[in-house]
Amino acid sequence: MSTILWVVLPIFISVGSALIAVYLMQQRMELQLARERQSLCEARASIEAQKQTLEELDRLRTEAVRRRSLDDFIADLRTEQRNFVRQQRSLFSTRKSLVVQERLYFRNLPLCNWVEHEVPIDEGADIKSLIRTVSVFGGDGVDAKPELVSAGPNARGGRKQLT
Repeated sequence: MSTILWVVLPIFISVGSALIAVYLMQQRMELQLARERQSLCEARASIEAQKQTLEELDRLRTEAVRRRSLDDFIADLRTEQRNFVRQQRSLFSTRKSLVVQERLYFRNLPLCNWVEHEVPIDEGADIKSLIRTVSVFGGDGVDAKPELVSAGPNARGGRKQLT
């Protein structure tokens, strides 16, 4: 019996130590797997944050390009303005009126026909402020370049140049 004990005991001890080694290695692998999963989750979170940052930067760049192109377009718009005083004479009275004509341009292409406004003028009225109030395109948002029409009588009455 002692010989069997000397033969079986080392086999039993080696099997037990092999099982303990397998169990320890399994626990070690699970720990390593948990660490890898944690680093993978951190990497995914970092990638997602970078993706959101890049999408936000792309959206901001797109808005900046749109804004810049709109500003360039608006910078190419301008108005041309002509104004003069029209006097209409009848038998007993003379009626003065301010005529303001404006046209909108894109670069050097007219976008519309002349827009004309005629306003009666009272004696002593401020003509420049009256021109600003009658103006359709305003001159504030676009580049207004006034053009004065030379004086000269025509069939409808005399015209007088504004200065």
